[in-house]
Amino acid sequence: MISKALVVGAYQRKAEEIAKQPGIDLTVVVPPYWDEETRRVRLERAYTSGYTLAVEPIAFSGRFHLHFYPRLNRLLGRLKPEVVHADEEPYNLATLQMIMLARRQRAGTVFFSWQNLYRRYPFPFSVVERYSLAHANYAVAGNADAASVLRRKGFRGPVAVIPQFGIDPDLFRRPDGWSPPADRPFTIGYVGRIVEQKGLLHLVRAVAGLPGEWRLSLLGAGPLEAEVRRLAAALGVGERLAIIPSVPSTQVARHLLDLDVLVLPSLTRANWKEQFGRVLVEAMACEVPVVGSDSGEIPHVVGEGGFIYPEGDDVALRERLRELVASPEQRRRLGQLGRARVLGHYTHARLAEEYAAVYRQVGACTSR
Repeated sequence: MISKALVVGAYQRKAEEIAKQPGIDLTVVVPPYWDEETRRVRLERAYTSGYTLAVEPIAFSGRFHLHFYPRLNRLLGRLKPEVVHADEEPYNLATLQMIMLARRQRAGTVFFSWQNLYRRYPFPFSVVERYSLAHANYAVAGNADAASVLRRKGFRGPVAVIPQFGIDPDLFRRPDGWSPPADRPFTIGYVGRIVEQKGLLHLVRAVAGLPGEWRLSLLGAGPLEAEVRRLAAALGVGERLAIIPSVPSTQVARHLLDLDVLVLPSLTRANWKEQFGRVLVEAMACEVPVVGSDSGEIPHVVGEGGFIYPEGDDVALRERLRELVASPEQRRRLGQLGRARVLGHYTHARLAEEYAAVYRQVGACTSR
């Protein structure tokens, strides 16, 4: 498996669980770091048992479409894999590189796609995508819309709908006997990038109309931070807003336990809609009730484990929050339903079974 995403330590639990599956000998190729908009994410070694973690140099770090691994040919030549999985979109250069090198060794190939909007890409990415769709043996789509897009674009191979990552239910959980501090105000939270399409200005406007004592806690960073602070101040709730810098992935659960509700107020745009919303399942696993907009995959992820409201509707979001403020019993009920949903659908172990089944099918069809 080739995955820049696995520089994040918490995500590596997925690799450990895949490696536990019968008949799987797993090597994961990761770069030493990945450059995001505002920071460099260096490799965290958190869950590395049972498989080989191969750290390979990366070219064009931070360039989603253009990055690749200069020494990948040498590594695959040594490993001689039966199946190679690029944890990348079909229009990314890294996927093209993987498929071309794997085909030389007659190895089966798998790619991953989150892309849930039908889009046409300029040259050379259009050529990369056509090659990948024509020559890959199998595709994994992170949501049902992404699977439909692949079919519309002409992919004829099998497609499995499996999220990219699950969660560790031992890490994301409410400890036995845990209860919030008695003097803590009702705390509304968000975790993720502080960018326009995540709907944070809409969230600030919604909470500003809530009565009583409450606070808003945003964990993350991004270019919209100053505007979020200005709006909160203009609405008279600046002192109730806390923006906390990003923390290592293994510390997110501790932050979630300090929340009474997690909100994902995503807004669909012409070039984006919510593809999954990983923080939803992390919060649900911690028995924190969630409220999400109806953008993209959010309603399918939340299911019966939380509330959904029409995206961009300040009043509807405020009413959902008002209901949770007023009812500790409702919060408890949704928290229990949310954790049950995660255990049934979104743990690393559950997803590992599905990924291993894909690898076995690809390996059986392309055996040398």
